[in-house]
Amino acid sequence: MAPADEASAPDDRPVQIFQVSTLYGAATLAAALDAGQFGPRADHRRLLLLSHNTEIPETALRLESMTGYERIAARFDGTLDWNATIHPYHPAAWAPRPEEAPLWQRVLRTAWGLGTAPVELVVESIQVNPAKALAGTFPESSLHVYADGLMSYGPTRSDLAQSIACRIRRVLHLDLVPGLRPLLLSEYGVEPELVPDNAFRAVLTEIARDAADDRDIARAADARPTALLLGQYLAALALLTPEEEEELHLRMLRGAIAAGHRSVVFKPHPSAPAGYSRALHEEAERTGTRLTVLDGPLLAETFYERSGLKLVVGCFSTAMLTAAVYYGIPIARVGTEDVLARLTPFENSNRIPLTIVDHLVPDLAGDEPPTVPGRAPASLTPLVRAVGYCMRHKIHPGLREEAARFLAAHHAEPGTAHHFTPERLTDLGLPGGPPPRPATPGRLRSPLARSRRN
Repeated sequence: MAPADEASAPDDRPVQIFQVSTLYGAATLAAALDAGQFGPRADHRRLLLLSHNTEIPETALRLESMTGYERIAARFDGTLDWNATIHPYHPAAWAPRPEEAPLWQRVLRTAWGLGTAPVELVVESIQVNPAKALAGTFPESSLHVYADGLMSYGPTRSDLAQSIACRIRRVLHLDLVPGLRPLLLSEYGVEPELVPDNAFRAVLTEIARDAADDRDIARAADARPTALLLGQYLAALALLTPEEEEELHLRMLRGAIAAGHRSVVFKPHPSAPAGYSRALHEEAERTGTRLTVLDGPLLAETFYERSGLKLVVGCFSTAMLTAAVYYGIPIARVGTEDVLARLTPFENSNRIPLTIVDHLVPDLAGDEPPTVPGRAPASLTPLVRAVGYCMRHKIHPGLREEAARFLAAHHAEPGTAHHFTPERLTDLGLPGGPPPRPATPGRLRSPLARSRRN
């Protein structure tokens, strides 16, 4: 087990454990700390718990190796490694059985130097491990959930045990879509709380300082790009095949070229295979476009700080909204409708981010130019709430009438229809779904039913 770097000695102060798996999430927490949303630092001992949740954590880019990590870690009194603690189990799969929780708490308190101090947990994705495992191991601890992306605007993806739900104090989130209120955990009466924009932007600027001498960023900046393309590695989520995702990236490049950009940067997802940029290089060479691949261990936002970008293109990456909200860079989307068409099951938690980007951000191949979205238009909230109801109708019965009114008025409109499947609307008895087929009496009735009828 990995002890805390500077926290092996017991301490009487309450302990706050912050679980993170991404640098973007860690930056969100750093901003919340700087804004005083977790109280004065002197009143608590703060530990940063790193979890690497990818399918094969040993081969994935480690959070500690990313540019700016050390600046984030300096806000904490020590760091812990969840993967090392539960080795050889995978963080997404392991959780203690309820009867084992007291034993595991004693083990963790000893290994992490917690003593008998009260523990507060700050976690992401409370519906799944490792957040659920931590909540179960410390059943007396209060919980704070933070969201580092667009999924906070959607419904909770699965039901929570009441023993966990009753301890959640708030959902901290960035104001990525001003005017849109998160649905996450609202069924349990949990209130959302904004992380201040200025605090988050200050953290991003701080991280970018660590990249001042980064050769990859310097090389990309020297190319004087005006557009940046964001890869998401959707093949890993089984939302696209590798070939389809490669074509999606080509559509991004062709759209940027058609919009007049001749120097373009591609920022692949950290988990994407190296060969993903080969087709882009070939297309750039064919069209006489300068293409630079920025595949270093850094946030896309770090490059936003250093460049004078005029356009950021993606499918439904959170980094698109960050570019617009925090840097004023125009954004455009590619492929959202295609991904929505094959997204299964309907309650897939990627649906709300796709819905938001599809509705809010101009299509790169459409008639509208790239833009910096302002406050959410009046049409967005009812759409998101209707989609959210259709995703998880059992936990949000109070949204039914609102969803029915919205669909009755808009289900056939081009900007609405592709967000719902006829099957789901029919199942829920909502406007827009085809009526169910009438039963065929002779074939579907049982012999007993026929005999009674006769």
